[in-house]
Amino acid sequence: MDTERLKQRIGDMWDDEIIPELTDYIRIPNKSPMFDPDWEAHGYMDAAVTQFERWAKAKAEALPGAVVEVVRLEGRTPVILIDVPGEGEEIVLLYGHLDKQPEMTGWTDGLGPWIPHLAEDRLYGRGGADDGYAMFGSLAAIIALREQNISHARCVVLIEACEESGSYDLPFYIDHLADRLGKPSLVICLDSGCGNYDQLWLTTSLRGMTAGTLSVHVLEEGVHSGKGSGIVPSSFRILRQLLSRLEDEESGAIRPAELHVEIPADRIEQARQAVVILGDEVRTSMPFVEGMHPVTEDLTELTLNGTWRPQLAVTGVGGVPPIENAGNVLRPFTSLKLSMRFPPTLDAKSGAAFVKALLEKDPPYGAKVTFEINSFATGWAAPELAPWLAESLDRASDLAFGKPTAFLGEGGSIPFMAMLGEKFPDAQFMITGVLGPHSNAHGPNEFLHIPMGKAVTVAVAQVLKDHYAAHGLNN
Repeated sequence: MDTERLKQRIGDMWDDEIIPELTDYIRIPNKSPMFDPDWEAHGYMDAAVTQFERWAKAKAEALPGAVVEVVRLEGRTPVILIDVPGEGEEIVLLYGHLDKQPEMTGWTDGLGPWIPHLAEDRLYGRGGADDGYAMFGSLAAIIALREQNISHARCVVLIEACEESGSYDLPFYIDHLADRLGKPSLVICLDSGCGNYDQLWLTTSLRGMTAGTLSVHVLEEGVHSGKGSGIVPSSFRILRQLLSRLEDEESGAIRPAELHVEIPADRIEQARQAVVILGDEVRTSMPFVEGMHPVTEDLTELTLNGTWRPQLAVTGVGGVPPIENAGNVLRPFTSLKLSMRFPPTLDAKSGAAFVKALLEKDPPYGAKVTFEINSFATGWAAPELAPWLAESLDRASDLAFGKPTAFLGEGGSIPFMAMLGEKFPDAQFMITGVLGPHSNAHGPNEFLHIPMGKAVTVAVAQVLKDHYAAHGLNN
C-alpha cells in the first residue's frame, strides 16, 4: 500500500467533498426524536437522510456491487444501510448516527447550532463531529483502499437516526436486518472521543445512563409566599432532600453502593497511562470559570470519575418562572431533568429502577413525588484486544499521527455497543472518534477538528487492510 497516496486521497476527499457535505448537513435541525417528537411532520430527519443517501449512492459508483438503501420500519426513525462487497467470508460493521442533540444556549456570537462556520481547522455547528462524519469517513477509507486494489472484507455501514434518544428504535432494525448484518468479526464505531488530537485513541469502555424527570408537587396552585412560607414545605427544598439520597452534595459522590462496580485493575492502569499522556489537559479541557477548580486535583481520580463511576447531572428545570417574571409566590411544584451516568458494567434497566424506587419512597411531608424514566442505556466494556488488532492499531496510529495508540474509557454512552457486545461476543471493536478537548459535543460551540477526522479515516483504512490480512487466508 502506498501510504502517502492513501493519506493524500483521504485528505482530498475530506477537503473537496466531506467538509462541504457536512457544512450543508449542519444547517439541518434534525434533532433526535426525544427532542423533536414531531420529527416526521417537520421533515428534517428525512432531509438529512436524503442528503446522506445521495452522497453514498454517488460514491457507490466507485465500489462495484455496493448497495445503498434507506430502511424504514413504520413509526420508527430510518436507518441507512450500505453494503460494500469484499473478499472472503468475514464481515466488518461500521457504525454511526445522523440525529442531533438540541440547540443549547451559550453559543459565541456568530456561531450557532445550525450555522456552519469554518475557522482554521475547525468546523463549528451541531452534528458535524457527533456524528455526521462517520458515514463519510467510513466510505472514504474503503474507497481509498479500493483505488489501490487493497483487499478488505465485506463492509456493512449502518447509520441510525435515534442514537441521541438512546437508540430505542435500533433493536428493531438489528432484528429486521439480522440476515444482512451477519456476524461481524470487527465492529468500527466512529462516534467516540479522543484525549487529544495527536494520536489515535481507542475507547475501552462507555458508561451507561438513565434520563428522567423528578417532580415534587406540594400545592394545587401557587400561593403568596408571605402567606404560605413556613406552613407549606418548599418543593425545591424537598427536591434537595431527595437528591441527597442519591448524591453527596459536598463531594458529588453517588451514595448507594448498588450503583457502583469494582473498577478493573487494567482500566485503572490505563487511566494512569492516559494521565501521563494528557497531563493537566484532563482538567483544563473543561471551560471552568475563573477561580473554579475540579472536584479533586488527582488527575487519575478525575479520569476514573468520568469513565467508571456513577455521576449525577441536573440538565433541566421545570415549574420555575424566569427571574424577570418571578413574583412572591410559593410555587406548586418543581421538576428536574436528571441525567444519571452508570458504570460500564452496571445493568442500566436495574439501575434506573433502583433510582426510581430510591427517589419515590417515603416522600418528605407526604409530597407527591414522581420520577418518570425517559430512557436508559447499558454501558459497554471492551473485550481483550486480539493480537492482530493491537498491532494494527499501533500501525494505524503511527501511519496517521506518528505516535502510538492510547487507551481511555469514555463517560458518554453509545447504546449500540452494548447491543452488539451482547449479540456478537466474539467480535473485536475499534471504537474511536474526533470528540477531543473543547469540541463540546451536545453543548454550545460544538466543533469538528478536521485534521483529526482525516487522521481517523486513515487509521480506519489501515485497520480494514490488516483485518483482511489477519483473516483472509482463513476464508
